[in-house]
Amino acid sequence: MNQLYADYIRGLHEPAFDGLLESLSTTAPVVAVRYNAQKQCRPPMGADIVAWCPQGEYLKERPQFILDPRLHQGLYYVQDASSMVISRVVGHLTRDAQRPLAVLDACAAPGGKTTAAIDALPAGSVMVANEYSPQRVGALRENLAKWGYPLTTVLQGDTARFRSQGPVFDLILADVPCSGEGMMRKDQEAVDQWTPQLPVSCAGRQREIVANLWEALRPGGYLVYSTCTFNRLENEEILDYIISELGAESVELPLVPEWGIQPGIDTPHYCYRFMPHRLRGEGLFVAAVRKPLEEGKEAYRPYKAYKPNKSNKALKGLDLDSLSIDPRWGCSFELDGERLFAVPAIEVALPEEWHPRVEMATVKGRSLVPSPQLAYSLLLNPEGMARVEVGLDDALAFLRRQAMTLPGDAPRGVVLLTYGERPLGFVKNLGSRANNLYHPSWRILR
Repeated sequence: MNQLYADYIRGLHEPAFDGLLESLSTTAPVVAVRYNAQKQCRPPMGADIVAWCPQGEYLKERPQFILDPRLHQGLYYVQDASSMVISRVVGHLTRDAQRPLAVLDACAAPGGKTTAAIDALPAGSVMVANEYSPQRVGALRENLAKWGYPLTTVLQGDTARFRSQGPVFDLILADVPCSGEGMMRKDQEAVDQWTPQLPVSCAGRQREIVANLWEALRPGGYLVYSTCTFNRLENEEILDYIISELGAESVELPLVPEWGIQPGIDTPHYCYRFMPHRLRGEGLFVAAVRKPLEEGKEAYRPYKAYKPNKSNKALKGLDLDSLSIDPRWGCSFELDGERLFAVPAIEVALPEEWHPRVEMATVKGRSLVPSPQLAYSLLLNPEGMARVEVGLDDALAFLRRQAMTLPGDAPRGVVLLTYGERPLGFVKNLGSRANNLYHPSWRILR
């Protein structure tokens, strides 16, 4: 344990922290997974369910997740149980929505809270997932691609870009960069990096982020603020700033004390603390606020949404039917060089560059080589593809991007491999061998 941090916590003399240091030093973090509701996945019968997330399951021990094809298929996500509460929060805030929503996850990598929110949104809602760090955005893209929800856009950059667009979003998630005190039980870097100055520095950045995001939120919309830290400076004091300086309204959430969730410290506002000495999960602070309606202005004024060009001459002659896209998504297609994108129809209005596009294939001459993303996307109708079911060893060989040989009766050409009767990825079967089409940067090395 970082002695500076231990002295800091003891010096607060705050009853809510009694037992915290002992928990961080002597107890092991719990292991939990959340199942993909978009793909109709559920915890098994008899599972140890996370109280605030029916899709979440506690595991007795940590398996080698990297060697489980179901993880790579996007059937579940490994996530701290505390963070799974975002699904419940989003479901509560959007329960009365009469239309699809435009949603922003402003600090999204690696995608756990993004996917939790997606599963709770009204049908047809669009998720814009942004990440500031170029080093982290790759993991976000992979995780969202494998989760499979096609009405998702991934951006990389500063939150100031959203301020300049004006009030676009109905709901904004701000899981802001923080001092990481809540991760000390599972992340040695969080322990080593802590100094008394760190929360001060983080709080300044947090104010800047929420001020940017507030300008992008529609009147009547909600902002969900969260951190994985314990101190008041980054939690209750930032919430007070959002309410007192930005004019937000505090919103009560359906989180019951019987679950071990604690209220905020020295604040009149609704906010909730997940603390590892009080419940089965890591540290988390979460609060929701509402942007008041402006007198004389509509809460929502729809405008013409972007529609892709359906008359792209370069598409003529391509066998788009070979990609087996589910027509229910109302997709059009666009070419960017050799890359073919599906552009699903949406019912929310966003700037054109934020419209969801899913990479579907690479054009080789007049042939289409399906992209790895297509295998996991809900755009795909697997029934329309040539398929071969594989066992665990072959599934892992595929995920390692190794050369493969399919059974002699397997169809030639592009074949969709399945594992557990779920899409795993594409190969091009030449007979004597099958070229592996799995994404190079996604391959497992173990």
